Amino acid sequence: MRKIISFMHISLDGFVAGVNGEMNWIKVDEELFDHVGKRISGTDTALYGRATYQMMEGYWPTAADRPNASKHDIEHSAWYKKIHKLVLSKTLQEADLSDTTIISNNLATRINEIKQQEGKEILLFGSPTATHSLIAENLIDGYWLFVNPIILGQGIPLFKDIKDRIKLNLLMSRQFSNGVTELSYLVDK
Repeated sequence: MRKIISFMHISLDGFVAGVNGEMNWIKVDEELFDHVGKRISGTDTALYGRATYQMMEGYWPTAADRPNASKHDIEHSAWYKKIHKLVLSKTLQEADLSDTTIISNNLATRINEIKQQEGKEILLFGSPTATHSLIAENLIDGYWLFVNPIILGQGIPLFKDIKDRIKLNLLMSRQFSNGVTELSYLVDK
C-alpha cells in the first residue's frame, strides 16, 4: 500500500507559515535542494491543497525556461511536469488540468482508493489546510519535516484540532549547514 508523507518546513514552535501565510523565514540552499531532489526523484505523485497547487502551477511548469533558471529550478521543473498531481479542492475543475486529479468529496474513500493503486509514496507538499483535513481522517502515514531555526510566536500551525494522540517513529534525522534539521517520521498505526 502506498503511503502519504507530509513534507513541510516548520518553525521550532510548530508553525508552517506566518499569520498571513508568509514563508520568507524558511531557509533553503543548494545543499537542502540537492538532498530533497534526490528523495523526491523516486516519487511519482504529489498531493496539494488548492492554494499550494495554484502557486506551484504558476511557477514550476515553466521555471526551467527562464534565462536565469537555477539548477534547482531546472531539476524541480522537470520533476513537477512528469509526476501525477492530486489536489484537494471543492472549487477547481478537473477538465482542463493535465495529469491532475481533483478530490472534492469523499476524502477518506478517495484517498484510500489511491493508496491501494500501483505507485510509489505520495508526497503532500506544504498545504496546511489539506494536511489538517488528512490528519482528521487519519490518512497521513509519515512526516518529513524540515525544522527551521526560528520561533515565529504565531502563524499557521502544522498540527491543530488533534483529537487523538499520533505516535511517531523516528526514521532519521539530519542537520544541514544552514541550521535546518530534517526529521523523518512514520506514524505508528
